[in-house]
Amino acid sequence: MITLDKFEEASERVKEVILPTNLIYSEYYSAQTGGKVYLKPENMQYTGAYKVRGAYYKISTLSDEERKRGLITASAGNHAQGVAFAAKLFGVDAQIVMPNTTPLIKVNRTKSYGAEVILYGDVYDDSCKYALELAEKQGSTFIHPFDDEVVATGQGSIAMEIIKELPTVDIILVPIGGGGLACGVSTLAKLLNPNIKVIGVEPAGAACMKESLKQGKVVSLPGVDTIADGTAVKTPGKNIFPYIQENIDEIITVDDHDLIVSFLDMIENHKMVVENSGLLTVAALKQMDIKDKKVVSILSGGNMDVITVSSVVQHGLIQRGRIFTVSVELPDRPGELLHVAEVIAKAQGNVIRLDHNQFVSINRNSAVELRITMEAFGHDHKNMIMRQLKEAGYKVKEKQPKAIYR
Repeated sequence: MITLDKFEEASERVKEVILPTNLIYSEYYSAQTGGKVYLKPENMQYTGAYKVRGAYYKISTLSDEERKRGLITASAGNHAQGVAFAAKLFGVDAQIVMPNTTPLIKVNRTKSYGAEVILYGDVYDDSCKYALELAEKQGSTFIHPFDDEVVATGQGSIAMEIIKELPTVDIILVPIGGGGLACGVSTLAKLLNPNIKVIGVEPAGAACMKESLKQGKVVSLPGVDTIADGTAVKTPGKNIFPYIQENIDEIITVDDHDLIVSFLDMIENHKMVVENSGLLTVAALKQMDIKDKKVVSILSGGNMDVITVSSVVQHGLIQRGRIFTVSVELPDRPGELLHVAEVIAKAQGNVIRLDHNQFVSINRNSAVELRITMEAFGHDHKNMIMRQLKEAGYKVKEKQPKAIYR
């Protein structure tokens, strides 16, 4: 059983390894929602995520004999780093099985703590099955990333800190993958104050917990499809499921395109890099009526490789209308390109790429195609630029931008 005494023990134990992640009041999200929104920045932990809490607490409760057998786990990245870091502190060997799709930064950081990394499978569930097989074969001690009451208790230390710092919190938003974080946070929150509402947030493309709660039992999804790799889980934890049933008030799902926009919001307004899974809780805010409520969004991690960052930024700018591409048909004669440039300059557009295609028509004098990728202030400004190009006599069509960052 998960008890208040164990939560208190875990909260003291994890202080040995965690960095303080005091709540950050978000003027931006508060203004957007009408509530008082606070961020719990677990992306600022030494390992880049909250997972070190549960991993360290779990390993601290093992016997010397269990540790000497060596540790093994499966993880999409953040739990891997937590176990590797904790194993290093305890002076024991650790093997980490990670999906082949794991971002490079998570693989390299895990190796940097001295763990052996094994890449296997396309999603976490494949990696976990293989890790369990290795554990049985080698006699290693398996540290489950979420379906373990002790690990979940360690993760629940986040709720202890939130409530100590903001005793009048109304709602805590927590990301859900397999359910360990949600189990620990919701269970402790309800023990300390049953009036606190705890809402889980899942990616729409991997909503295994929502489906399981709907059916009243743990079920597996046939597959997952989400950019939130840290919560891309097909089957939630069976051991922690009863706690989720009892203590989670609601589950919200978030589409990937909302995560992309939330990444830009976080960078621009809070100057923080938060990975897609960690952004679930702020992306969910726009679906909620939280006027006059005190809400804490847990930012679970910030481990993103630079290629993913560049891709998310680019797609976010496109979604916001701040980067767009148009196809302009114009006669192939001197001065036309200059004229187009003058129209765009007057409208305060900023050209960042030009592609000139003379072979769009068999009659070059009639029309050639100029594809222009440019920056704008947003959708209204983008539409104004396109309108002014049309008023100047050009045929204009919006196109999908090519990759900008390489």
